[in-house]
Amino acid sequence: MKRYAYFISDGTGITAEMLGNSLLAQFEKIEFERVTLPYIDSVTKAEQAVALINADSRKSGQPAIIFDTVIDKTIRQVIDSAEGLKIDIFDAFLKPLEQALEVESSYSVGMSHSAKNTSYLSRIDAVNFALDNDDGARTRHYKTADVILVGVSRCGKTPTCLYLAMQYGIKAANYPLTEEDMADLRLPKSLEPYRSKLFGLTIDPDRLSVIRNERRANSRYSSLKQCYHEVDEVETLYQREQIPFISTTDKSIEEISTRILAETGLQRRLRS
Repeated sequence: MKRYAYFISDGTGITAEMLGNSLLAQFEKIEFERVTLPYIDSVTKAEQAVALINADSRKSGQPAIIFDTVIDKTIRQVIDSAEGLKIDIFDAFLKPLEQALEVESSYSVGMSHSAKNTSYLSRIDAVNFALDNDDGARTRHYKTADVILVGVSRCGKTPTCLYLAMQYGIKAANYPLTEEDMADLRLPKSLEPYRSKLFGLTIDPDRLSVIRNERRANSRYSSLKQCYHEVDEVETLYQREQIPFISTTDKSIEEISTRILAETGLQRRLRS
């Protein structure tokens, strides 16, 4: 069973995608063909979108599901003429909020993703920090880090740092623990002053071997023996040094990041 799902916006479409996909994820037995149409900011573009939606609905034999965050009422009227179930996200949520707050919304396009938005600027700053402090590149900047992820190579440190930055504005650095670092089961000297900021990542050795083989096939680095050795050593180090840690083996980047925030008590940074 396949259905078309459209995310339509007069801005980036990020909000429509995020909320729409969260709802569609609850229907695992249905296969959705997802289509995002951003910057539908004129009647002409809206009419073209409706023509596309109607054609796909007829082709599939099922009415499309349409999530929209279009502000302009004239454009919304055109979208409403499409053949399908229409879910106006702003209307669903803004109307109750207006009633509760006793004030009208500004109905401005792209407010949550504006470059003037303070949380947006904080996220950009955090992304730059994550990139500048990847793989132990600049340990001298660790004093301004919110969290420092440690772990063996290819356990998910870099993507987690970037997600923490992009979604939460968290300044996350990461430091790869090598055989040399773990030789005496002690923290590297460069990490000692920042012990309270450390958070460990670990991973199933078999999974680690698969990931490393994609990078360096049939090498000592990617061998099962080496992966088991490194993971055993790093987990022993975490326990000895009382560093909180989680396994990334069966978790998404979103779940890993959320768990880190929950366990460290870090809060989303809303302002610079």
